[in-house]
Amino acid sequence: MFGYVKVFKPELKMKDFSKYKAYYCGLCRTLKERHGRFGQMTLTYDMTFLIILLTSLYEERTKHELHRCIVHPVKKHDMLINEITEYVSDMNIVLTYYNFRDDWEDEKSVAGFLGAEFIKSDYKRINNKYKRQCKVIKSSLVKLSTYESAKEYSIDLVAGTFGEIMSELFVYRKDRWEDDLRKMGFYLGKYIYIMDAYEDLEKDLEKGSYNPLSALYKKCKPEDYEATCKTMLNMMLAECTNTFERLPLVNDIDILRNILYEGVWTKYDTIQTENKESKENNKTKKCKRNHEK
Repeated sequence: MFGYVKVFKPELKMKDFSKYKAYYCGLCRTLKERHGRFGQMTLTYDMTFLIILLTSLYEERTKHELHRCIVHPVKKHDMLINEITEYVSDMNIVLTYYNFRDDWEDEKSVAGFLGAEFIKSDYKRINNKYKRQCKVIKSSLVKLSTYESAKEYSIDLVAGTFGEIMSELFVYRKDRWEDDLRKMGFYLGKYIYIMDAYEDLEKDLEKGSYNPLSALYKKCKPEDYEATCKTMLNMMLAECTNTFERLPLVNDIDILRNILYEGVWTKYDTIQTENKESKENNKTKKCKRNHEK
């Protein structure tokens, strides 16, 4: 479900992109050190954004390190690592654990069972340290699974449940920034869920799988469906960015704004381009067939 909250490289200065990569590589390194090679497989751009946001807000002391990695082993790479990196890496594992549990309980997936067992000890350790976050993640994912099993088509209700998860993850500390971080995480989480449903709609319709947007799609004209989805996505990001701009952020503000105002639309724009090309190809094929007749 993740992968939507990332930079838009063409509009980012080279020095800022290099720093973003250093945070990303730092998370990858931390996942490996704390949770092994398997932990590295849970790496996401979305969680890199959370590291940069919280590091900027709390002005966290950050170490610069140089390491080689298995993907690019020729030379050493810049890595930025701090306590927030460790926190985010742990939250990644919690989300992965419950995702595996859900796969096993809903579909009796052997891979889900084995995956959950493999990281169970890591999860227990994290749960002891971050009981508040783990409790909300668990209850919200159970609620989300219930909605999906019941084929709940209230996109606001279902997306809001995922928003609750992100809301809790954003609250690194319970302090004066809690309310703003919670609100920001909530609406960004709703955006991620709606965007994921939007991207998967065609595939889910073909398979007959549940998708919270399918009821809307079936009762609307295509252009009305597209307009409604775009409006929902805009509303979620407007709430998120309005709250974001209230935070006293200075460090890495250009990276954060690049992500929230441009990067988050990368996948949406790609889908629009692909749909346009598909329509043009179908139109060309139709004209060709008519000409051959």
